[in-house]
Amino acid sequence: MAPAGARRPIVLGVDAGGHGLLATSWAADEADRRRLPLLMVRAVPQPGSDRRGLEKRYHEELRSDGRQALDKAAALAGERHPRLELATTLVDGNPGQVLCLASAGAELVVLGSLRLSRAEEFLSSSSVAVPVSAQATCPVVVVREPEHITQDPPYLVVGVDGSPSSAAAVDLAFDLAARRGAALRAVRVRQSQPFGRTDGLLADQEPRRLLTETTAGRSGRYPDVKLTHEVIHGHPVEELAKASEHALAVVVGRRGRGGFTGMRLGSVPHGLLHHAHCPVVTVPRPAAEPRG
Repeated sequence: MAPAGARRPIVLGVDAGGHGLLATSWAADEADRRRLPLLMVRAVPQPGSDRRGLEKRYHEELRSDGRQALDKAAALAGERHPRLELATTLVDGNPGQVLCLASAGAELVVLGSLRLSRAEEFLSSSSVAVPVSAQATCPVVVVREPEHITQDPPYLVVGVDGSPSSAAAVDLAFDLAARRGAALRAVRVRQSQPFGRTDGLLADQEPRRLLTETTAGRSGRYPDVKLTHEVIHGHPVEELAKASEHALAVVVGRRGRGGFTGMRLGSVPHGLLHHAHCPVVTVPRPAAEPRG
């Protein structure tokens, strides 16, 4: 946890398999934009009891691999931003738990993606993106795909659903857009009703009111961010994934409550971790909000 008054770092979870090069670049760029330190963390599961010492030797190999991965990530970040303040740490412990603890003192936690299936997320000890996104106390960025910088102007997408975490996601999305000189698309996805059940124009009034209320006041604080409101009909995961195809990032609030396993992330952010075409930023509800 960062001491009072200290700059909260960007925390990067480093894996030893070479899956995090995009995440390393993203984290280094963001730390440089914010003039914040970059803390690179590699967690190694602790060995069990083994009289023959096999687990101990395997653990030592994992630590050696972890140190090499940290050195490689630090070299990449240092080459990208020579003046960046860098630190690395190798920790014994469950990777998800270690990174969730680190999130308490972080500005952001940034992760790569192992591209695990949903079954592997529950069964693999390497699963980190979903449990950390579900339980971290700061926003979590999962960089499975690169930012799309070819649009003019570049833009971010933020999903709006009226929840406290959605409002926090809008705040962060404005900040990210302002730092990048990008536009912001605020999107409310409305599930389509059976034909003839509702009037389309009337049904869209409430989502548009929600978009207006949720984004109210932010444009005054971020006058250079061009904001658009969009009501889209369809499934939230599918439509936000489509909207992400040419985006710098898609930002959503976290509505899940963590759960015993830490896997209850919420269906929309969980789905986007599998289907989005750009980095996914998951934002927890404000700390003052009761968790029930």
